[in-house]
Amino acid sequence: MQAITIMKFGGTSVADSSAFANVSAIVKVAEEKRPVIVVSAIAGFTNALLAGVETARQGDLRAATKALEDQFERHSMISSQLLSPVARQTFDALVGEARRDIRQLLKIISAYPVTSPPLQDEIVAYGELLSSQLLAAVLNESELKARFVDARQCVRTDENYGAASPLPETPGLCARLLNPIIEAGEIPVLGGFIGSTTKGVTTTLGRGGSDYSAAIIGAALDAREIQIWTDVSGVLTADPRVVPAAQTIPVLSYQEAAELAYFGAKVLHPKTIQPAIEKNIPVRVCNSHAPTDAGTMIVNESQATPQTVKAIAHKSGISTVQITSARMLGAYGFLRALFEVFEKHQTAVDVVTTSEVSVSLSIDDASKLAEIKPELEQLGAVEIEEGRTIVSVIGEGLRNTPGIAARVFSATTDINVSMISVGASSVNLTFMVDDEHAAEVIRRLHRAYFEKTTSVAER
Repeated sequence: MQAITIMKFGGTSVADSSAFANVSAIVKVAEEKRPVIVVSAIAGFTNALLAGVETARQGDLRAATKALEDQFERHSMISSQLLSPVARQTFDALVGEARRDIRQLLKIISAYPVTSPPLQDEIVAYGELLSSQLLAAVLNESELKARFVDARQCVRTDENYGAASPLPETPGLCARLLNPIIEAGEIPVLGGFIGSTTKGVTTTLGRGGSDYSAAIIGAALDAREIQIWTDVSGVLTADPRVVPAAQTIPVLSYQEAAELAYFGAKVLHPKTIQPAIEKNIPVRVCNSHAPTDAGTMIVNESQATPQTVKAIAHKSGISTVQITSARMLGAYGFLRALFEVFEKHQTAVDVVTTSEVSVSLSIDDASKLAEIKPELEQLGAVEIEEGRTIVSVIGEGLRNTPGIAARVFSATTDINVSMISVGASSVNLTFMVDDEHAAEVIRRLHRAYFEKTTSVAER
């Protein structure tokens, strides 16, 4: 049986009618590769739906529903420009139904705010449900045999609303539902990001979860390749908003891509990598606005580059927490007690460094720090610093390459760095700087490793 290609299109790839038409052209070229399409909500719609939920939660139902009208009109506008009269009438009826359902759900949230977690997922899912039905209709207008498939029928999850995880039966459900459609010569079109519990209640996989959906479905179908279509030409050597000269990385290993995703690269959702690793499926990151660009291929293993470093990632708005206690000296169980506090408050820790009497760690969600700090103070003196940025230098073979750390820190001799982590990962050197210095540090490192100009490190 000919292998399948998963093609996931993000929100910026389906932002308006021209973007939908562009996606249709891309799929037309890939028709012989047996595509399965996974699509996000149109750009901005998910944020609008979440804002509507929050407004309803505060008791203002009228404002919550009124704010969504422009978003529904965007869908209708695309429909009017790309669909035939009959198809347009069918889709506009779906928009009308979604408008009514969302209003009813917001009404319940407004009256009973405590009910909002599962209802929020129900509301937010309409973003992907509408975009996938619209894209299927657009593809059919282009004489492609496309069929909308409700992803909730095959992505079965737990009941962790807002950040659900797929259950073991998901791959089997995906294969049983999608393979007959593919064998019939049709192109399944599914919304990413959404699933359902065993009781049929709608769930979402968390922000950026459409990438995760694509990988889950790709693994279930033993796909030849998972393509992530976005608005940049692959994974770049740095954030182009910070470094305009950032370049596309031709090949990354799974481990490199996972580290980049975790430490701030915006192209991939961190969870995307895991299903692909388990099935050894290549992941290609492509630019829907420049479909002929090669993009980045992410594979099981990649060769180290001559300069070793492949990319510089960063994550800003970080808080650091330092706990100092003489009781830590020569003691056992201290770190366990420390991390139990963060586990209790469901707060993830990024970077950890230790000395004989202190532990420093970083968190990117400081919303529960006020509750966490008193419990940490039972273990020792607590010092918190906000406004920090994690900078990660990433590349295969980094741990075993002499001089990497020296070159990195020679580029930052006049900027204070802290929480240096070298060797915890074979592909990652991580450190912390103040937010105000982050952009300058990233630009200096990029000049040192990727640009043919005299860098600070070489002066």
